[in-house]
Amino acid sequence: MALALLAIVIWFDPAWAGRLQDAINATPKGTGPGQINPESATGFLGINGAPDINLVIAFCWAIWVGWIFSTVGAFGGIMAGVGHITIFGLSNFASGFKKTSPVLNKLMTDSIRVSNQWLVGTSAASASFNYYKMGRLVLPLALCLAAGSVAGSYLVPWLTAGQISLKAYIGYFGLFVLFLGCYLFYETTPKGQAGKKEAKAAAKAFEAANMGKGRSEASQVDQGVKVLSFSLKKCVFTFYGVEFSFNPLIPVCGGFVIASLASFLGVGGGFILVPFLTSIAGLPMYLVAGTSSLAVLVGMVTSIFTYMVVRDTPVFWPLIGIELLGVLVGSFVGPRTSKYIPEIWLKRLFVVLALYVGIRYTSKGFLGFSLLPPF
Repeated sequence: MALALLAIVIWFDPAWAGRLQDAINATPKGTGPGQINPESATGFLGINGAPDINLVIAFCWAIWVGWIFSTVGAFGGIMAGVGHITIFGLSNFASGFKKTSPVLNKLMTDSIRVSNQWLVGTSAASASFNYYKMGRLVLPLALCLAAGSVAGSYLVPWLTAGQISLKAYIGYFGLFVLFLGCYLFYETTPKGQAGKKEAKAAAKAFEAANMGKGRSEASQVDQGVKVLSFSLKKCVFTFYGVEFSFNPLIPVCGGFVIASLASFLGVGGGFILVPFLTSIAGLPMYLVAGTSSLAVLVGMVTSIFTYMVVRDTPVFWPLIGIELLGVLVGSFVGPRTSKYIPEIWLKRLFVVLALYVGIRYTSKGFLGFSLLPPF
């Protein structure tokens, strides 16, 4: 609902259209590098010569984006970024304007950032609803994270919109993902698993209930998250008979830091929330996706509003529209398939994707070429 209202506000106040047109008019015309050929067909953002993205491919990729985010609570924005930057060819096109039209280069970079967030926000809304119904969302924890995320999601777009080149964005994007992938890999080792008795016990109980036979969905929901007490100093809840607790002030502060980084990178922040929720909060992966989704949703609504209404950042609605449909499909399937995947494999899936994306984009951003395919 919040995303729908935001879309209506933006639709009736398209100030970004004038800003985009001014940038296009100021770009040199011709057929050479860094120039716009007025004779070429229009593509992304209505720019002559820009990539004309196949909407069928965009729809299929968006299904993957929605599925991966709603399954592990992360990588929706990162996979959306991989699609927009590499698969759809927007990176190579935007990079050509770095010297001839820096304003257009940075405007396209911001457009990629906010386009990623539209996909993540939609997936987060769908996943939050589904996981809450399944009893796999820690509502007090998600709301604390969301409360902290509002300031970070507003502040960073306001400070950095129009200031980041595409090359720098790609490098920072990859570096953060690589670091977190390495950290979560450590968590899958015996040493990293030590001290997580509650999470392991809850995960084992959940797997026994959901991968066995004869268990009704209603009985599984009854064993889901139950909040026992909440105060400014401590919140206590249970999941499948295992008790957990946290200090609400910690996720509020964590939400601010995570949302700030996520807004800068143009992603949802789930790839930071997952290590936070598994390491600091000590949750099993079966609770991470739903809790992460609600926290991400609040941050995405705030960040999108700041990018598009406050900073007049453009998006290409024909592409976004078809991608949002794909995201909804993937986000419906994800919560219903994740319960059949063992927790350790959910973590390993996260690690493999993080290492691949991190190495590829870090090398491309800071070295100028990719160490991993596609080169």
